Amino acid sequence: MNDDLLRNISKAEVLVEALPYMRRYTGQYFVIKYGGQAMVNLELMESVIVDLVLLKYIGVRPILVHGGGKEVSDVMEKMGKEPHFVNGLRVTDDETMEIVEMVLMGKVNQHIVSLFNEQGGKAVGFSGRDAAMIQARRLGRQPANNGPGGETVDLGRVGEIIQINPALIHTVSDNGYIPVISSIGTGINGESLNINADHVAGELAVALKAEKLIVLTDVDGIYHVKEGKQEFISSVTQKEIRAMIKNGEISGGMIPKVNSCLMAIDGGVPRTHIIDGRIPHSLILEIFTDAGIGTMVKQ
Repeated sequence: MNDDLLRNISKAEVLVEALPYMRRYTGQYFVIKYGGQAMVNLELMESVIVDLVLLKYIGVRPILVHGGGKEVSDVMEKMGKEPHFVNGLRVTDDETMEIVEMVLMGKVNQHIVSLFNEQGGKAVGFSGRDAAMIQARRLGRQPANNGPGGETVDLGRVGEIIQINPALIHTVSDNGYIPVISSIGTGINGESLNINADHVAGELAVALKAEKLIVLTDVDGIYHVKEGKQEFISSVTQKEIRAMIKNGEISGGMIPKVNSCLMAIDGGVPRTHIIDGRIPHSLILEIFTDAGIGTMVKQ
């Protein structure tokens, strides 16, 4: 057989390998948390969008939840306003909240929607404020970073989710569109609140009874230390994850991501995944190949 034929056979084998997964996931919701370097590089963004369009065409119901922390910080600095974080959460006064809404909805969300259009998909962008989809309350004062004597800081308009109404998402998805959601919620008094996008994705996966939550991040997945060396983990349980957080193996920016996975699993989502969004077509590789590429967190 010539080389061209062998390459075509190899492609056919990939499709055959994917077929059982296509059958299993048709009609199921997948919630994808999108952020990090995969959102900064245009080529990688287009790769993610193509994967999601493909998922929609084969009958999966993808929901994209995006952050945009880097973009928000860049605009703040251009406006002469220094970003300030407490335990990974952005201190959000009224002026900062205006910037967050402007960047997430006016720039990031619309850019993602336009990329879907360019790749032949149909997407609708909105925030958690639309149709009161994400209802939240202010977190209020939180312990400061290494603050002595119980020092606390008022986070301002940073929210925690108290309720999700997924009716709008069902309507949009049922009509053939891919929902693109920014992590802004509505407070008790009707004000906008800035919410961690990982938490939004986890709670949304529960509310939708999703088959999967997939977190795109800037690392291969989860590692643990064994005999003084870091060892990649392809599959890990809730119990093991909680032990790794407790002993410090999981820390920093990875904590909200694994907590999002734990939140989803506790709420009945069967499988959650943390994968490297810097790898082209990482979603397809994780979902439709036997080996996968990231870390699966399961019960």
